[in-house]
Amino acid sequence: MELRKLRVFVEVVRQGGFSAAAETLFATQSTVSKSVRQLEDEIGMPLLNRIGHRITMTEAGEVVFRRAQQLLADREDLIAELDDIRGLRRGTLRLGLPPIGSSVLFAPVFTLYRKRYPGIDVSLVEHGGDRLDELLQAGEIDLAGSLLPIPEQEYDWQTVRCEPLVALLARGHPLKDAGPVTLKDLKDVPFILFESGFALNRIIIEACRAQGFEPQIVARSSQLDFVVELAAAGLGVAFLPRMIADERRRAAVDYVPLKGHETDWNLAVTWRRNGYLSKSAQAWLACLREIHQDV
Repeated sequence: MELRKLRVFVEVVRQGGFSAAAETLFATQSTVSKSVRQLEDEIGMPLLNRIGHRITMTEAGEVVFRRAQQLLADREDLIAELDDIRGLRRGTLRLGLPPIGSSVLFAPVFTLYRKRYPGIDVSLVEHGGDRLDELLQAGEIDLAGSLLPIPEQEYDWQTVRCEPLVALLARGHPLKDAGPVTLKDLKDVPFILFESGFALNRIIIEACRAQGFEPQIVARSSQLDFVVELAAAGLGVAFLPRMIADERRRAAVDYVPLKGHETDWNLAVTWRRNGYLSKSAQAWLACLREIHQDV
């Protein structure tokens, strides 16, 4: 059983279809379909139910998916461990960071790391926290920027920054002088959120439900500046960590503090608790601690 075929199958499940998986794998759809079909022939059972353009896993598919994720993660651990034998003169650090806050918090760490370890190649991917969690679980990245809380039995972490959220409202909104507001105070205002896969969305929506309402979501975007401009245009209310909001001040936007700690933006760098943490990853964490002395 080839790991390459398992990798293709895992990506088809993750992406929810063959065409999306083909884009992620930089392969043709026919190549992806053929690889999954060969895997099914080798196992002797169907792994996927194909219903139109939608797929679901069979019982066998669920077993293979779970085991394949672990096998792929073990392979990456093996490669990382062998790189460590060579020392930090060369190797790769696979890093996953969220788009929100990375430029401020991690750019200085990059600079220090590059200066000390010029032979280490840093492979960077940027996604929302939920997608980074998938990549971390599969062993495709060594470290991920994640919002706490996270499952303690699965991850270890190093805290980076904790910031309260602020609500972004168009200039002159009636709530602008209300002082700190709760999410419930904003329940009649349409919400502008980030794209699905951003952990900040989940924190906001869960906090709304805890306060007894379901938010009306009027727009989603992965572009931070566009989210701010939508709020400035009066489309609804957006939310940013205070530190990020201060960087993106707009004359057309009022910034209202959000009351309560249940929505705090608590950013950490995480890694798999039972995975192998390479020396290159350990060196990155040391640089992170040095830059952010209050961690």
